[in-house]
Amino acid sequence: MASISHAAPSPDDKWVENFARFGYIAKGAVYVMIGGLTVAAAFNYGGQKAGKMTVFKFIDGVPGGSILLGILALGLLAYAVWRFVQASRDTENEGSDAKGIAKRLGYLVSGIMYGFLSYYAVRLIVKTGGGGSGGSRETLVAKLLSQPFGQWLVGIVALFFIVKGVRQIIKAYTGSFKKKVQQSSISADKKRLFTKWGRLGYYSRGVILLIVGYMFVKAALQANPSQAGGTQEAFGYLQSTSYGPWLMALIAIGLIGYGIFTFIKARYRTMSGINWR
Repeated sequence: MASISHAAPSPDDKWVENFARFGYIAKGAVYVMIGGLTVAAAFNYGGQKAGKMTVFKFIDGVPGGSILLGILALGLLAYAVWRFVQASRDTENEGSDAKGIAKRLGYLVSGIMYGFLSYYAVRLIVKTGGGGSGGSRETLVAKLLSQPFGQWLVGIVALFFIVKGVRQIIKAYTGSFKKKVQQSSISADKKRLFTKWGRLGYYSRGVILLIVGYMFVKAALQANPSQAGGTQEAFGYLQSTSYGPWLMALIAIGLIGYGIFTFIKARYRTMSGINWR
């Protein structure tokens, strides 16, 4: 593990911190809207089972939606840039051993995913289409399946989601999701509040990621890209179970909690301990 530098970012690196905080705000907004739309759908108050793409289309359909979507696209691009910086400059001091490289690759994959989301939002703004999230995902899985050892490639994607889901649940259980938040700057009441929301949020996000991973496993085993799913399909899976609407609502509320916690990270995430080399 690399040694940790406690120097604050230099003026030249301040833009990275600003991008990161702006990106966290955009990410939090997406999760709050995913949760809000899905809770409304669970109890038949309008809304719909939502994923990130669904949220973009919802925003694009409201008055002034193009402006709001443009701000959100810029924020998600900022978050993608932050993830790329984390991966390339090892800002989190993960090191160069196998574990550290794996975590930095995770940052890279996250950056690519949020960069694509930003691109998709821009395409909606300029009305060049982009198709549904399911179509884009199925196209990607179909391309992977067409490659040599394609089922193994899709299986690797499934493993990525499953491992990430397990890690989210572990973070929720251990409370380690709080370790990069400047808790000394937060009152005791607010600290208890964000801890409850954060824990519920990480548990909920972990459940969604595990379901997504399961869907990709089915796509790999059956060599069928239509079996792959995202957040919206994961909510559909929950809805089909016993106590479906209530379970779907609980997980959706958890994602609202995750979004709220992400807003808190935008304000209070510590940057002074980052290795800004």
